[in-house]
Amino acid sequence: MSRHRLSNLPRQHDDDDDDDEEVIPRFRRYEAQGTVRQISFYLSGEIGDPIHYTDLLYTLRSANNTDVIFLHLNTPGGNFDTGLQIINNIAASPAHVVTILEARAYSMGALLFLAGDELILHDTCQLMFHNYSSASIGKGNEQQAQVLASGKWFDKVMRHVCKPFLADEELERIFKGEDIWMDSDEIRRRLHRIQKGQPSTLARKSKPKPKPKMEPGLEKKDSKPA
Repeated sequence: MSRHRLSNLPRQHDDDDDDDEEVIPRFRRYEAQGTVRQISFYLSGEIGDPIHYTDLLYTLRSANNTDVIFLHLNTPGGNFDTGLQIINNIAASPAHVVTILEARAYSMGALLFLAGDELILHDTCQLMFHNYSSASIGKGNEQQAQVLASGKWFDKVMRHVCKPFLADEELERIFKGEDIWMDSDEIRRRLHRIQKGQPSTLARKSKPKPKPKMEPGLEKKDSKPA
């Protein structure tokens, strides 16, 4: 079997001595209701196993087309399977999903940012895209088959989620092992080029676009180049 990770940090192992410590949830949820129901999720830290995100996944699936879900991102990346499940649920959600880049979104975090129906960022943020890392066990022929299948899978996901934000030439560089970094100015230039506010993924289901009242202290950024 194989387990895939798309992260900028090495996997950390829990010590036995930490069993009695309070478990910190992988994300935080806040909800405000008015004319339009607004639900905020904060993904702060490494993306963990899918079981930790069932509340987020259920909220995306059960939302109404008048709901607005804010996904605040400050993450180095993490579990590829979890991130992909969140992306697929964003695509299937009838709600208007706003991804907000709070500081950094590396690796799978960068893909989550691009998955939103509306993309918002602050002035001092970073994105980073790179190839996945994984480990596999089994007989030699099984490992070879896993590597081949995983490579094709990753290729398909990256092209589906990252185009047209990333060009084909940039994707090929990532597949060869290069890391691609960009700051807020570069992100805005690219979003302006592909008309910010439109989904950057391909074949997304058309959703109605409510006009929510933004959260206090958070303003939508101009898409013009800095």
